[in-house]
Amino acid sequence: MGDDRARADPLEFTLRWPVRGYELDSNGHVNNAVYLSWAEELATAHAEAAGYGRDWSVSRGGGWVVRRTEITYHRPAVYGDEVELTVRVDRVGLGSAERWPAGSGAAGTGRTRGRRYRDDAGAATALTCAAS
Repeated sequence: MGDDRARADPLEFTLRWPVRGYELDSNGHVNNAVYLSWAEELATAHAEAAGYGRDWSVSRGGGWVVRRTEITYHRPAVYGDEVELTVRVDRVGLGSAERWPAGSGAAGTGRTRGRRYRDDAGAATALTCAAS
């Protein structure tokens, strides 16, 4: 019998959560490394919600591995802010000779945009390249 659960859009996914105290640096801003953790958490939740999560990957003999991430920081998020993150998948396909070794399996690129919910100000954007 098939899985009749509703699936998330495979190309775009959004989550929102509060900034937690332990995510702050000595200036009271979200630590730069936290944005990378958020992008990874969002990508994992997106894959699961769209039906391409861990079980799907393992059943096909692989799993996604981050190959490169670039983050641009715009405005700081602080304790008490709600941050909304949206990932948009730009490309999915077979590995390319330019970025991944030939025969490396699937490859993809996604852009994550983080914004402070209170004023819609951009907090950070991340470009992530992954391969299986």
